[in-house]
Amino acid sequence: MYHISMDIEIPQSAQTILGLLEAAGHEAYVVGGCVRDALMGRDPADWDITTSAKPEQIKAAAAEAGLKTVDTGIAHGTVTVIIDHEPFEVTTYRADGEYSDGRHPDSIEFLDRIDGDLARRDFTVNAMAYNPARGLVDHFGGQADLQAGVLRAVGDPYERFTEDALRIVRGLRFAAQLGFSIEERTSQAMHELRNLLDDIAVERIWIEFAGLLCGKDAVPVLREYSDVVFAIIPELAVEYEFDQHNPFHVYDVWEHTLHAFEAAPPDMDATVRLALLLHDIGKPHCLVIDEDGRGWAIGHDKEGEPIARKVCRDLKLSREQTETVTHLVANHMFQIPDTERAMRRFLVRHGAGHAQQLFAIRRCDKIGLGREQPPDNPMSIAFAKAEKLMDEQLNAEPVFGVKDLAINGRDLMDAGMAQGPAIGRALDGLLEAVVDGEVPNEHEALLMRAQQLTQ
Repeated sequence: MYHISMDIEIPQSAQTILGLLEAAGHEAYVVGGCVRDALMGRDPADWDITTSAKPEQIKAAAAEAGLKTVDTGIAHGTVTVIIDHEPFEVTTYRADGEYSDGRHPDSIEFLDRIDGDLARRDFTVNAMAYNPARGLVDHFGGQADLQAGVLRAVGDPYERFTEDALRIVRGLRFAAQLGFSIEERTSQAMHELRNLLDDIAVERIWIEFAGLLCGKDAVPVLREYSDVVFAIIPELAVEYEFDQHNPFHVYDVWEHTLHAFEAAPPDMDATVRLALLLHDIGKPHCLVIDEDGRGWAIGHDKEGEPIARKVCRDLKLSREQTETVTHLVANHMFQIPDTERAMRRFLVRHGAGHAQQLFAIRRCDKIGLGREQPPDNPMSIAFAKAEKLMDEQLNAEPVFGVKDLAINGRDLMDAGMAQGPAIGRALDGLLEAVVDGEVPNEHEALLMRAQQLTQ
């Protein structure tokens, strides 16, 4: 159960906009997610406003108060009002027509009453409006659902999700982030209509899915709605109930992945969480059963890299995100460095950022085995030692690439080295020498070593 407070404090800027619209003879309310969050005692990210005023009337009322407006979605009744350099979306009450493409209404109708506007919204907890003078408007039981921690579609969930299937993933995000359960019929519709996601732009899906992955209750949602997850990332479906035939693993590949995911630290970002979700995606494609009936998936990290790359491409992630995901998947079975030199080489090879992310994923992977590993276990000791080595190297003056050297190509040319590929080879040699501890990262020492390399 959740404690719900009716003491909603609206920022002064939002109150000013409500006031100027009311003074012009219109109704106006803050609406949607900001009301939900305020009732939960959370700090809303933004404050959306809905009003009986038509777009031109919104603009006229703002102009009368000397405020700038931007026609951000004028066809759908949305005008952005700028007050104290802060934008507020103000939208006319409206009803949506048919959604023939499953994404956008074919038409809209401006309304004079708020009830119809709230009826078009996705979930009851997002279908509440508030005005300090009139109080809370809640026609669909949003306050009761909020108190009970229940996510319920407004009206018929099959209609809501057929109108815009993105609401399915959006609902899962809310459940993961807020820790809400999903009402039975709403849940049933999510499962049955999951294939409608095929018609939704993947960029929109990724935004919601990334929020799901970062939610505090992501794992129970991923587990209960694995069929929806597989509709988004079909490559994961083969992991479901895939027996690893190995005594070191208690779970099938999908359950292992979920247990590993559960161990993710709160500050792990969505891109790294996606890599963690995909880390064993190569296992079902390379598992071999030996004569004793034991399964081995040697090289599954490398097998998983092109599959992970395809997933990133299909989700239209950025090049940087794709490289992070694929690098982590391809290298998560790294040999644990056990000396300062090995750790320096590890950091040079992967970069400080990816190196730390690899350790985070390996730690989660280890926990996801499902078997208790005492602190005096050799693997636990080696991992703890390596983490200490990494911290020491990162806290020292790090040299993880040519750019960190106390010498550069211009210095080598000034010392008489001919411009060309030899410069690059010399710098690579100097980097290796510094990493191996053969020469200090000092200008004169590096210059002397460079001259030796070119003799």
